[in-house]
Amino acid sequence: MTLDTLDLPTHDGATVVVPAPGPGPGNWAGAASAVLVDDVFWLTWRVRRPLAEGRGVSVVVARSDDGLLFEPVAEVHREAFGCESFERPVLVPVPGVGWRLYLSCATYDSKHWWVDSLTAATPADLPDGERRVVLPGDDTVAVKDPVVTHDPSRLDGWDMWLCCHPLTEPGHEDRMTTRHLTSPDGLVWTDRGEVLAGRAGAWDARGARVTTVLPSADGAPLRVLYDGRADADANWHETTGVAVWDGGRLVPDDAVGTIASPHSDGAWRYASAVPLPGGGVRYYVEAARPDGAHDLVTVLR
Repeated sequence: MTLDTLDLPTHDGATVVVPAPGPGPGNWAGAASAVLVDDVFWLTWRVRRPLAEGRGVSVVVARSDDGLLFEPVAEVHREAFGCESFERPVLVPVPGVGWRLYLSCATYDSKHWWVDSLTAATPADLPDGERRVVLPGDDTVAVKDPVVTHDPSRLDGWDMWLCCHPLTEPGHEDRMTTRHLTSPDGLVWTDRGEVLAGRAGAWDARGARVTTVLPSADGAPLRVLYDGRADADANWHETTGVAVWDGGRLVPDDAVGTIASPHSDGAWRYASAVPLPGGGVRYYVEAARPDGAHDLVTVLR
């Protein structure tokens, strides 16, 4: 397999949909997730500024009829959650309820993260929605950047691919693995175990974080895109690879190669795949640009 045969999102043909909030490193628009419901694209992303200006300051929810031009409908600020920073949000429709926004929240003066949520009838109502802590993490592990899908044909049809950072070795909290969880309602989760981790000597040695589940034909093995990096110096500058489910774990497909931005730090991360009704996939990706800032871009394949 190659990048071309898999129709994966490379930088060729990328279009900026949300520019970075300012020039230079640390100004990032991205960590996005997207979903298509009733012919409307819904996109949520975090707005990040450099460390001195506050890191992940807010999460925006927006809608679009064409997947390119987005109109914000809601914004959530970190102060409402008493957290130091936001990272990846996830927006999903909840049958019979409305919408849920999952939020990755950083504990002040700590390397700890937890996953929180807001549930409301409409996306516009989410800032005032019902709040509930979904996964608190603990003293040994930080949890963040979930990927959430829902299959109503299954009793426990909610699936989460959760990024976990071990906190047991000071100075090495940037390491990351992915665990698989399931749930009957998207709020109470059962941990099914670690399914993806970095490999010594490989491009993903420092960590591996699932970012999106790829569409596949019936009967085909599940495939995902995931972020990885070789060392701690590449933290926040991850690139993207492919992994395939073997029945118990996700196995990196090194034959496919990795995807990076051709600019500055090379970051090409937090990909989100939206299957289109007529065929093809629209991807949303956080991508490095020449000045070191990160834009949120889209790629149609």
